[in-house]
Amino acid sequence: MNNPIDIKKLRKKFGMSQEELARRLNMSRPTLISLEKGERPLKLQEQEEIGKIFGIVKEHELEESGGTRVEIPQKKLDKFKQVFLYILERVGGKPNVGLTVLYKLLYFIDFDYYEKYEEQLMGLTYIRNHHGPTPKEFIKVIEDMKKKKEIEEVKSQYFTFEQRKYLPRINADLSRLNGRELKMIDSVLARLSDKSATELSDYSHADVPWASHEDGEEINYESVFYRNDPYSVRKYEDEL
Repeated sequence: MNNPIDIKKLRKKFGMSQEELARRLNMSRPTLISLEKGERPLKLQEQEEIGKIFGIVKEHELEESGGTRVEIPQKKLDKFKQVFLYILERVGGKPNVGLTVLYKLLYFIDFDYYEKYEEQLMGLTYIRNHHGPTPKEFIKVIEDMKKKKEIEEVKSQYFTFEQRKYLPRINADLSRLNGRELKMIDSVLARLSDKSATELSDYSHADVPWASHEDGEEINYESVFYRNDPYSVRKYEDEL
């Protein structure tokens, strides 16, 4: 499939990176890569925007076609329950794993999975707050799990801080999680579950999705495609 505009040639002629052009087109970098390769056709609006950016005259019009990812998180709350139970089984007993650490582990599982596979895992809605990303749906779902006696909430002391912890009272249903989902969860837990709440909060503050939003804003999943090392979990094409 060939597009009427050679996007890659134009971008390189003007010395523009994939990251910069994707930002100006309000799309993810992987979407731009697929357009440069001709893996899907340009939509009419996209062609017009590219024409404006590079100052070219539109000579062709394309019918709108092809799908785009839904940016609004596709909440999978039952899957969230299974992921949460699995986290508690694996690392919930560690002395550092309280509420703040759990928030950050959920965030990195969701956003790392979205960056790598361009699909939602849990699809929770994360808000930027002072201590890092916070999932909006957490309290409601956890209260429901407590009522059903699926988990138990306990208070403990971590150094000089009072800590809220959760203990699983049932096992996670692993049939609800596929192999690559479990692999991603395990990867995040191995990398981050030994960090303290302060360390994880500081770590999340340097991640582009948190850093690119204002306090109180919902964090857009698409911003994950602008991550740099050491946060990015996806290998992107060499632009050179």
